[in-house]
Amino acid sequence: MTVENVAFGIILDDLVFPDGKTQMGVLGGGGPQTAWGMAVALGSGKTVGLVAGVGSDFDENQLTPLKNAGINLDGVRVTDYPTPRAWQILEADGRRTQVWRTPVQILGRQLAKNWEVLPYKEARRFHWGIHPGETDVTFAQELKEKGLIVSLEAFKAPDTSLSAAQLSTLLDACDIFSANHAETEAIWGTASRKPLLALQTIFVRRDGEQGATVFYRGTSFRVPAIQVSQVDVTGAGNAFCGALLARIEEGIENAVCHGITAASYMIEQIGLPEHLPDRIDYERRFNEVKNRIFHDTENDY
Repeated sequence: MTVENVAFGIILDDLVFPDGKTQMGVLGGGGPQTAWGMAVALGSGKTVGLVAGVGSDFDENQLTPLKNAGINLDGVRVTDYPTPRAWQILEADGRRTQVWRTPVQILGRQLAKNWEVLPYKEARRFHWGIHPGETDVTFAQELKEKGLIVSLEAFKAPDTSLSAAQLSTLLDACDIFSANHAETEAIWGTASRKPLLALQTIFVRRDGEQGATVFYRGTSFRVPAIQVSQVDVTGAGNAFCGALLARIEEGIENAVCHGITAASYMIEQIGLPEHLPDRIDYERRFNEVKNRIFHDTENDY
């Protein structure tokens, strides 16, 4: 079956929790969680692919949850460089600090996003994370020029708010842009959001336990979170973005509800769930969210 949905990147995360406990070598980097979110929203990973570079130090058993979901892994290439690895230091207030454990000069090779590393030439939807204001968006622009759908996600807040020109370049390069609440505030600063939010780009602010707020064509609406037992929120935003993108052509409201539903499973354990959830339970959670959408056209700009 043709791969239509593509996620990028593998990093091994060494997690340090607020209470000092650690969990070493967790499959992360955004790509696996995004791909899993795509698969859970679609009910199968048959049209989902992952692109990433790993080293000979990588344990292939780490990919078992993705294989169980049926995700295509032809894009995971073994190179002569080590697998990207980083400390993820988590704070009680939701803040996260990443400290690289592998040489930063190899990251561009292992986390590359370009035509050369992409085996899925017929794919239609693409998602990856960026550092706003620092990352080159040329590949995203190339994909959009081909009429493909691009979703970008902030992986960290910028040190300073973006200029109007930087914002225009960033939002023009994608169809969907997502950031958490703190990242959104840092990206926009004190600038008015209304002019740029009139663009065709869908801007999704992830609000953690409050759900998500969508800004699009001068309006906004909010989608509540699902209340579940929270173990680790790492990767929830990635799963949200993957699910949203995979179902975007059914309409933004429907797609965001899939995003919220996928994220609710990600936070119930450390790392990826071993299997896709029961479809009846998934539909129950999805319908719970769909019935609680709150529309607000003025007050959240």
